[in-house]
Amino acid sequence: MKISVAVCTYNGEKFLHQQIDSILNQTFKVSEIVICDDGSSDETQNILSEYKNNCPEIFKIFINPSNLKSVKNFEKTISLCTGDLIFLSDQDDVWAQHKVMTYIDYFERHNDIAVLCSNGYIIDDRNVDIESYTLWDTPEFLLQNNKEIDYYTIFSTIGNFATGASMALKKSFIDNIIPFPIIEGFHHDEWIALKAAEQKKFAFLNEKLFYYRVHTAQQVGGISYPQNEISKEKIIHKFDYTKEPKTFRDFKIKIRTLCDKERKFKQYLDHTQNNTIERLYRNIQLEKEQIHKKINSKNPLFSLFFKYLYR
Repeated sequence: MKISVAVCTYNGEKFLHQQIDSILNQTFKVSEIVICDDGSSDETQNILSEYKNNCPEIFKIFINPSNLKSVKNFEKTISLCTGDLIFLSDQDDVWAQHKVMTYIDYFERHNDIAVLCSNGYIIDDRNVDIESYTLWDTPEFLLQNNKEIDYYTIFSTIGNFATGASMALKKSFIDNIIPFPIIEGFHHDEWIALKAAEQKKFAFLNEKLFYYRVHTAQQVGGISYPQNEISKEKIIHKFDYTKEPKTFRDFKIKIRTLCDKERKFKQYLDHTQNNTIERLYRNIQLEKEQIHKKINSKNPLFSLFFKYLYR
């Protein structure tokens, strides 16, 4: 099986060596590492040139003539990969040595799955583990509490915990996801997870297979919580779509989340046609209607308030 790794870089000199070395040191050797640099002004491009010179048969380095930003840069990088499986990689994390092999084993045992993610550790700038709960604990927490897991319902109406840094997909699935839509606050990993979940082709491993670095320069964060029961209950409460809202705050959070997604998708659909986004938009509208009916049955004044506040 041919394995590709898609890496996007931008001014990543500080941690790039650790990430690339962890990819090269996998127990199952990768076939190619495709890297698109988005116009780095630090030593990143020189570091990439060194790897290319040392392993020309593995590294494919591309320098973008203009800055594409994360979503479109990953689209380009994924498109350039030729492997049967394509792993996505950030520039500042570290992979567990058996990550690739574990993913391959899962894909081989589950032919219907096209996109796979996993749990991971949190580390700081000095590679020190940060003990915490994360959004990646969500599936396991739900299972422990005998909750249903419908990935599409969760991703489309609540939020995303499928992080690109932990994601791998079959090359045969690429035509389902490209081009990536450009929507404010809507990243490529969420899009890929939604498309796979919509087709029942998404899966999640609870095993921690990468080390996600938290530092001040990262683009996306906010995935960790203090390791206590309050945080655990908060995660379960947020992602348990079967639980009926009860309090004013419950309804407010639910409505606000749906309205935020509705606004983003509406702005996109105003100028671009996309069947998946259209379905998401309609589903969110239906969900909002159901929530308003529930609020109205409990307190009509609350219903009027929410309709006015979140129009």
